[in-house]
Amino acid sequence: MKRAMIIWCAVCTSLLMLTSCEKEGNEGSNEAKLSSNGSAESHNMGQNCMDCHQKGGGGEGWFTVAGTIYSEANNSTVPNGLVELYTGPNGTGSLAYTVEVDSRGNFYSTEKVNFGGGLYPVTVKGQSRRFMPDPVSNGQCNSCHGDSTHKIWGN
Repeated sequence: MKRAMIIWCAVCTSLLMLTSCEKEGNEGSNEAKLSSNGSAESHNMGQNCMDCHQKGGGGEGWFTVAGTIYSEANNSTVPNGLVELYTGPNGTGSLAYTVEVDSRGNFYSTEKVNFGGGLYPVTVKGQSRRFMPDPVSNGQCNSCHGDSTHKIWGN
């Protein structure tokens, strides 16, 4: 009886170890994610979203563009605005992509964005428009903003 109990415990422990080492997440497919005004599903404001939201990362969906918008006046996040990406500086050229900012100040998308030779971001909140003077070649906005450069200002 004692030997049977030891074998049973060893089998259960082995099964537990095997299942606990499985990586959960999205290694096999890209879950569609898109921020929207009023939504509160996002988290980790100000952090580089694509540290996790990439193929093989722990986040749901592989983001192509993501970041956080802040108010310059009081350094709080700016909810429910827009981020627009243009082919020319200061909102000129063609509007290539628009993503809504959620209620926590974050914006993100898993949709394909063609950055080509660079796109010029514009933050929009009500009548306020803030232009980034330089083009970007990827959508990892928080990889620089808030770290090596100013936060992304929205009003």
